This record gives sequence, C-alpha cells and structure tokens, in this order.
Amino acid sequence: MSYRVLARAYRSHTFDEIVGQAPIATTLKNAITSGRVHHGYLFTGTRGVGKTSTARILAKALNCLAFDAPTTTPCCKCDSCTAIAEGEDVDVVEIDGASNNGVENIRELRSNASFRPARSRFKVYIIDEVHMLSMGAFSALLKTLEEPPEHVKFILATTELHKVPATIQSRCQRFDFQAIGVREIADHLRKILVQEKVEADDGVLRRIARLASGSMRDALSLLDKLLSYGAGKLTAEVVSEILPPPHDELASAVVGRIAESDAAGALAALDVALQTGRTVDRFCEHLIDHLRTLMLLRVCGAETELVDVADSMREELAKQAACFDGPTYVYMITLLEELKRSVRFSGAARALADAAVVRLAMSRSFSDISGLLAQLDQGGASTSSSPPAGSTARAPEDEKKNAREPRPVAAPAAPDRTVAPPAPRADTARPAASPPRARSAADTLSSAEWQRVTDDPLVRRVQEAVDGRITNVRRADKTASTKQDSHDDREPSEIENDKATLE
Repeated sequence: MSYRVLARAYRSHTFDEIVGQAPIATTLKNAITSGRVHHGYLFTGTRGVGKTSTARILAKALNCLAFDAPTTTPCCKCDSCTAIAEGEDVDVVEIDGASNNGVENIRELRSNASFRPARSRFKVYIIDEVHMLSMGAFSALLKTLEEPPEHVKFILATTELHKVPATIQSRCQRFDFQAIGVREIADHLRKILVQEKVEADDGVLRRIARLASGSMRDALSLLDKLLSYGAGKLTAEVVSEILPPPHDELASAVVGRIAESDAAGALAALDVALQTGRTVDRFCEHLIDHLRTLMLLRVCGAETELVDVADSMREELAKQAACFDGPTYVYMITLLEELKRSVRFSGAARALADAAVVRLAMSRSFSDISGLLAQLDQGGASTSSSPPAGSTARAPEDEKKNAREPRPVAAPAAPDRTVAPPAPRADTARPAASPPRARSAADTLSSAEWQRVTDDPLVRRVQEAVDGRITNVRRADKTASTKQDSHDDREPSEIENDKATLE
C-alpha cells in the first residue's frame, strides 16, 4: 500500500477533532441541532487552517447514513462518510475554482443542481478557491446561490476574501478561520508522534509550530520531512540540519544588533535571514510582527495577553523590548512598512533593505529635537545632553512634561499711545551698556555635545538659513538708510545738527 502523507492521514473527521477553530465548530453543531442549517456557507482564512476539512465534516454530518436525520457526530464508517472523506461521493461535488472558473462550468453546475441526490439527503457543492471564478461565473451563480433547491447546499472556501464579490458574500453565512496558535499546533503534533511511535523534544515541536505560521497543514508537512530523515528521536540538532531557523529567532537577532547600534552585526544577521530563502518583503513581515510583539510587551507590560508567546520566551522578549521606547517602535514599524512597499517595485530590494537596517542601527546617534527644545525652554538649567532617539535613558519628569505640554504664549502688550523718538543711526549712536546675555544652548552643553549638535546636517541647514535671513535684513536696512540720506533735501549742516540733537 502506498504511503499516505500525515496531512491526509491525520485530517480531522468530526467537529470535535477540528484544531484551533472551536467557535466555528460549535456554531455549526448548534445549527444542525436546531435545524437552522443555511443553504450557503463561506469559509475564509489562510492556507491549512481547516476550511476544506470543515466543509467535508459538515457534508458528512448532513448526509451520514447511520442516522435518520442530520447529526453532529457522523459515524465516519458508512458508505457516504467514507466516500466524502475521500472526495468521491456522488452527491458531494468538490469543484476547484481555479480550473473550473468559466461561465460554462457554472451553467453545468446549475443544471445538475436541479436533480435530487442519488442516495443522500442533500446535494452539497464545495467550491474551493472560489475567488478564482470569473465575474461572468459569479454572475451566473448569483441566482442559484440565493434561492437554491431545498436539497442543495453550497460551501465556498477562499483564501482571498477581498476578491469575492459582495453580492456573493451577502448570500452566504461567512466564517473566518483564524490562524492556529503555536501551542495548539505543538499539542496536535505531539499526539501524532505518539501514534507514529516517535520521540521528540518539546523545543522541536514548538519550533515546527512557529515555522508553520498558523497553518496545520504546513506543520504536518514539516513533520513529515523530519520523519523522512530517519532519526529515531527528533532533537534540536536534527531539526537544525534540515529546517531553517524560525522567523522569530532571525528577527530577534536583527533587532538585538540594532539595539546595540551594531550596524555591521545587523547586516550580517539580515544576510543570514535572507540566505534561508526568504524574500525581502516576506522577512519585513516577520520583522514587523516581531517588533509588534516587543512594542506590546513594552507598552502593556510583560504579562499582557495581547501576545501569544511561550512562558519560557516571554522573559527574554521582555528584556529585548526594554531596549526601545514606544515611539521608537512606531518609527521602526513605519520604516519597515515603507520598505516592504518599496521593494515590490524596485530592482534593488537588497540595497534598500541594507540601507533601512543601517538607518535603524544608527538611529541612536540622531539628536532628539524635543529634548533639545526642552533644555532651551529651561534656560540652561540642565547640563546633560538630551537622550538620543531610541535610547532607554529617561529624562526627569519635569523635562518630559515641558516637552509634551505646549508653552504658554505671552499676551501682546498694550499699544503705546506716545510717539517714540526715531532710533539713532548705528554709525553715530553712542555705545550703550550691553544687556545681560541670555544663556544659550552652547552654555548648557559640553563642547563635545555641542559639537555633535552643530554637526547635525539639519541643524547646519537651519543655522545657514537663519544667518542668510539676518544678512538680508541688515543689507536691506543699510540700503534703506542710504536712500533716505540721499533723498534728504536739507543742508548737510542741518542734518548733522539734527543728529546731534537726537543724541
């Protein structure tokens, strides 16, 4: 007898065997018990989460010959149940939407639907990958899907719900299949290994579950690959030789180097991740997901239930999450999302990825503008430089408050009714006592810190713009004074007397 892969040999046969979709299984069982079975169902979710298996279980529950009515516990032994499990039942028709997507295929389906089932209670049509149907095929299916014969049930399955027209969705009961959790996949794999009489470490099962990315079928395929290796016991060494490292470990390595401001190490970790066969945009997804986990642990605390990680890994992730603050995580996720969109339409995807990693690793050397403004507002009260972006150091509470809250704006002074005398000329005015000079940022920062601030390209551009504006104002004032003197029709002696009087 030919070998059957694990994904087929251990496929769920009853509602109670469905892994990770308990709410959907409960709803379908209650619908059968109460007699409220809908004529059309739409199952949506990522690959390998049990959409087709659930559709077959529902068909067996409706047509099991061991009972006189639909049941929530099909026997899985009668001719109808065994034929449905193999996809060979005459009254349960499975259609591949990718290869039968034309109008003629749907017209044939409509004509056959009018005939009653040969031996079962219902004629069930399971259309897999329904989003591959053409618009003409969808239009031909609308009327039959809305008002089918009493003996016909439709079960549509898709991985891309957005491609299914709204008119089709509105005629079905929609069930969203969630990605299966790591713990649930690992527990199911452990049960299978017990039946296969193979020993495996718990760490190996969790690694397979993480690599599966929520897909039970992918997890079973990976386990099948490991069993083909021929080892009597699945250990971490065996897994490392066959399977690539999990995406969360690769992402953690890159983020760890970024936290240490080690640009070279971050690039090396990125190279290891891409050598496993992952594309740049795919690894961006993994890295964004890892940063989201760290952000939630940083903002919500290490005990938050918003992240699904093992207790043994939670403490390690919490330590890594403390390397950055919340706004830094927002910046990093935004940058990686822009990178993910850019690499899809660029021929230099690797260069863009390297540049983004270097930018993140060097972000600690960037000056924090809000911290500098807070120091300037205090008039030089603080002598320490502001923490760089992404740093774990925290400013005092009063500095953070000043940085967050807007500064009060002074009310404009009341207009003076008296006429002020004209200002003296700059070249003839007597030297006056200089007012006390306000302390600048250069007084509050050390020479090395002030040099780092002035070397910032943004600060240099702002300073050049300010100096240029001041030069233009002085030149315009001098030109205006020269023109005023040249248009004065008084005698030079009278002008000098007036100046002396003003002085």
